[in-house]
Amino acid sequence: MTKRATKRPEKFEKPDHWNSEPPPKPKKGQVDEDLSPTRYGDWVKDGIAIDF
Repeated sequence: MTKRATKRPEKFEKPDHWNSEPPPKPKKGQVDEDLSPTRYGDWVKDGIAIDF
């Protein structure tokens, strides 16, 4: 079994987008009844019912 590396190489530079801050909390979604699949049991878009 190959041992797993536990340390980063000496020349490793952390990318700018890595940070220690937690991710932002998700925003509450909006309910759009015109596109709701529970409206008629189908998706309705531009007046056309789309059933998968």
